This record gives sequence, C-alpha cells and structure tokens, in this order.
Amino acid sequence: MIDTARRADLRALAESSVALIAAHQHPSGAYPACPSYPVYRYCWLRDGAFIADAMSRAGRPDSAEAFFGWCARVIEARAGRIAELVALGAAAPVERMLPTRYTLEGGDGDEPWWDFQLDGYGTWLWALHAHAARHGRPLAPYAAAIGFTVEYLLAFGDRPCYDWWEEHAEHRHVATLGAVSAGLRAAGAASPAVDALIPAGDHLPKWVGSTAVDGSLLACLTPFEVVDPAGPVAERTYERVRHDLLRGGVHRYLGDTFYGGGEWLILTAWLGWHEARTGRRDLALSRLDWVAAQATPEGHLPEQVSRATQRPEFIAEWTARWGPVATPLLWSHAMYVTLAIELGVL
Repeated sequence: MIDTARRADLRALAESSVALIAAHQHPSGAYPACPSYPVYRYCWLRDGAFIADAMSRAGRPDSAEAFFGWCARVIEARAGRIAELVALGAAAPVERMLPTRYTLEGGDGDEPWWDFQLDGYGTWLWALHAHAARHGRPLAPYAAAIGFTVEYLLAFGDRPCYDWWEEHAEHRHVATLGAVSAGLRAAGAASPAVDALIPAGDHLPKWVGSTAVDGSLLACLTPFEVVDPAGPVAERTYERVRHDLLRGGVHRYLGDTFYGGGEWLILTAWLGWHEARTGRRDLALSRLDWVAAQATPEGHLPEQVSRATQRPEFIAEWTARWGPVATPLLWSHAMYVTLAIELGVL
C-alpha cells in the first residue's frame, strides 16, 4: 500500500513529467533527448520510441502519433538509401548505414557521432504497433515506413553495431538483437537470423560471446519478452543485473566510466517495471521512490547520478567535455511515467 501523501508526491512528479515531455516536443513531432545538453539536442529513435510509448500509456496519443509521424517521414525520406544498402547486402559500408540520431527537423546532423545502431529501428516498430493496439489506431499511414524499416532490419539486423550506449561496435549486443526481434515480430516479419543469435544459455549476456550483463538487457525481459519474463533465463538475468549492477540505482555495466559510471534512472525504473510485471510490487515501488528522489528542486530528472560511481576520477573529464550530467533527460521522465502507470500511481 502507498500512503496518501506519498502517492500524491509520486503522482505529481509523473504528471509534471508528462507535461515536461509535451512542452519540449518539437513541432515536427521529435523528442529531443535533452533540451539543455549540447550533444543531446537530437532525437534518437530508441529514446524517442520509449518516450512516445510512455505518452501513449499516459493518455497522450496525439503526442505519440506526432513522434511516429516524424519517424515515418525520416524513414521514407531515406527509402532510396535503404534500397541501395539492401542491394549491396554484406558489402554495404558501415559509414553509409542509417544514422543513430537525427536533427529535430529530421536531418542527418552535421557533427560526427557513433553511428550505425540498429536498436532504435526495431524499437520504433514495437512502440508504434503497441500504440496502435492500445488506442485502436490504424497503421495504414505508416505502411511505407514500416516496410522500409523491416527491409532494412531483415538485411542488417544480425550485423555487429554500436550498443545502446554508443560503444563496442565490434559486437552483436543482445539488447540490440532483442529490440530488432521485437520490432520485426510486431510488424509480422520473421527474424530467424536475429533470433538465432540470442544466446539461450543460463542468462542473457551483454553481447554474444560474453558472460557479463548490462542494464539494457532488462528490455529483453520487459517489455520485449525475448524470453519468457517469468521463465528461468529471465529470472537469472534479473538476478545477475541486481547482483552486479544494482546499488541504490542500476549501473549500465561494470567498468563504465561515463561521468564516472553512475546509477542510471532509466535502468532503475526499468528494473521496477520488470518487478511490477512479475509480482514484486514492493520492490517496484522502491525503484519508483528512488527515481523520484533524484529529481532536482525544479522536478527535473537527470540521466544518471554520481553518488555511487565506479570510476569517480572520470567525472571531471566528462564535465569538462560536455558540461554537467544531462538534465532533464526526457527518457528518464518517460521511464518514471511508465513505472508510475504500471503501479497505478498515475
């Protein structure tokens, strides 16, 4: 049970989070990752899809559809490029692959970035289909973009690429494979090459051939259901994430040095989301409380907090490079909203 005052505080942050996301949504429909952080004034398909999913769940379908419309325009504008890449097949050069992030107007951007990530292309398909089912909305307006995205993922979804954190481009990352698989399944497409790469061992690993875990693997349990969320592989993956990465909040992975490798709000909310879905309500509520406690006096949620960093000597380096930790991170607000809804707080 949640006492009345606590519920009111948690609900107020969820409501203000929805309002903050709506206020920063670009007229194009894109969601900036963070409106105040120098290199996050772009839209990632992955971040944006989970933000749109939260807005859809929160009763803001028009916001979600504005984002999905933006995605469709971005993909359709690159139909010729997709066709060229697919025709090249295995010979397609990495530097020609679709971008990881786009300008809010839908352009490619003009500064170097760690491009070629596949997870966002699967995630937008998953989120779009979940939204359409939730609100009874037609998919016909997105048919062309869905088709181009499926074609792209079927051609390249099993290739090594950067992970969620724009690192380790030489590996096949299980969270990425999970996102691609979920997107293709949502679109009604088979993905045997991708599914065959997802290890079926004791627990899901960070990448194919690894035994370590990564916080992003939580998405493979909830909501992508790459494995049965209540099954033994999911349970052991959950336990490994808790054992290796959970302090007060969840770290991305062991050895992380970005801003010292702190605790990430999106991942802590994600842990709670999975716990709520698997009958661990009290634990899920504790994650919601923890995330809410990281809000600034203005009610803004950061990307990560530095109270239990793994490598504190790196904080100054990243701060000098890009400034303080990204705040507000719209994805942090979205995951808080998703968990609050799951727990009946909002």
